Amino acid sequence: MQTINRQYVVDDQNTKIAVQIPIETFERIEEILENYALVQLMKENEGEEILGINEAKAFYNQLEKAH
Repeated sequence: MQTINRQYVVDDQNTKIAVQIPIETFERIEEILENYALVQLMKENEGEEILGINEAKAFYNQLEKAH
């Protein structure tokens, strides 16, 4: 497991209120979460209609635009 270098942001009472991480770390975490969500979605839809590559790309692009 990779160590996450982080810095805490504190308020006037020295209470941790946020955390900063390097952008590379954030992007890697984001990629891992997206891949995990994709696998879960695939598992939920086992046995459903299978899309061709062009249909799948169009569907994925539609999802990206929605977010």
